[in-house]
Amino acid sequence: MNRQLICVTCGSTYPVEDRRLRCDCGGLLDVQLHMDSAPPPVALAARFESRLASRVPQDLSGVWRYRELVLELPADDIVTFPEGRTNLYALDPAPLGLSALWAKHEGENPTGSFKDRGMTVAVSWARHQGARALICASTGNTSASLAAYGARAHIPVFVLIPNGKIAQGKLAQALAYGAHTLQIDGSFDDAMHAVEQMAAQHNLTLVNSLNPFRLEGQKTIILDSFFQLGRMLPDWIVVPGGNLGNTSAFGKALIEMKALGFIDRVPRLAIIQAEGASPFARAAQGGFQHFEPMQPETVATAIRIGNPVNYAKAVRAIRFTDGVVTTVTDAEILQAKHDLDRQAIGCEPASAATLAGLRRLTREQVVRPGESALLIITGNLLKDPDTTIALATGQTAALGIQGAPSLDACANGPRHVPSDPETIARIIEEELQ
Repeated sequence: MNRQLICVTCGSTYPVEDRRLRCDCGGLLDVQLHMDSAPPPVALAARFESRLASRVPQDLSGVWRYRELVLELPADDIVTFPEGRTNLYALDPAPLGLSALWAKHEGENPTGSFKDRGMTVAVSWARHQGARALICASTGNTSASLAAYGARAHIPVFVLIPNGKIAQGKLAQALAYGAHTLQIDGSFDDAMHAVEQMAAQHNLTLVNSLNPFRLEGQKTIILDSFFQLGRMLPDWIVVPGGNLGNTSAFGKALIEMKALGFIDRVPRLAIIQAEGASPFARAAQGGFQHFEPMQPETVATAIRIGNPVNYAKAVRAIRFTDGVVTTVTDAEILQAKHDLDRQAIGCEPASAATLAGLRRLTREQVVRPGESALLIITGNLLKDPDTTIALATGQTAALGIQGAPSLDACANGPRHVPSDPETIARIIEEELQ
């Protein structure tokens, strides 16, 4: 399928090979598919599903399997592990009064987060264009993913992270995979401003979600879910909101799937932000008539973002899907994380915002009894082991969570016991009783 770049603000178009991140008007760019050259949806769907039996590297990927709707490149340019082979788990819908509830676990990607879906496309495209070096700003997951894909592509990687504001599991990945890691005095938003400026001035390829090719990969979370659910989608798709890349990508996926004839009913998006990092939710309250950045603070480091670059695309996604945006407290996030972890859907805190937000939306009757929902689990539990251990050992006050006695029941800390088998056996029996 033919493609071009199009501005979401003014509609100006550019060749897809143009190395630009914004329109001349300053607006964000989309990779626009020419729908008139697409095969019929039945034929396209059959082609996608036939690749599940293939051993070709790009067919093994849950991203490149859908390449007609993502990006078509020579096989030698594609950098893949493969990624996107993530499971969809059925959860008990009864406590929320739903007809069905699923969790799509993007933490099962190679570097442990959904970022790999976008990064394989952004880095492959950069390799195709002969990139000199790759750069990103990150709260952790983007830097881990870029470091991995940059290493596979043999392209130098530079990552800017906010000093002291990144989970250790994510920092460890960037360091281990060989990225040049620069810790700045400032927030993620400060780092984002810096890398956009440097990319333009020093011939560096920026791979944050401002890069429209990143979002082409992240669209496949929706495509993958559609086929895993037997060519259907639920009433609601619930996703954490940080830099709003997934929000934008999901909206674009649903617009395209509707236009291509894959779906005739559009699911509603529910975007969940932490109260302390909720600029999009605040804008939504006023019908998106005004946007004001904020200084973010939340235990969910992956969505600790106060000035999301994908705001305009995310607004489009909410309007197209008749979606909603809401907030949850850090205590609600940690309670939901505990509940998901106990079902072995281990996740980092930002992922748990989905369940916390769905609980709020069902209480408020926004999500109605009998409807169905899909939670997008964006990152693996091991991304943020410190928070998990603090929750399990009853040390949530150290995370800045005050006045949440309900979290005490989440404690499951280790016990020091003597090495005597009889004593150990007695403790086991006591627990079993």
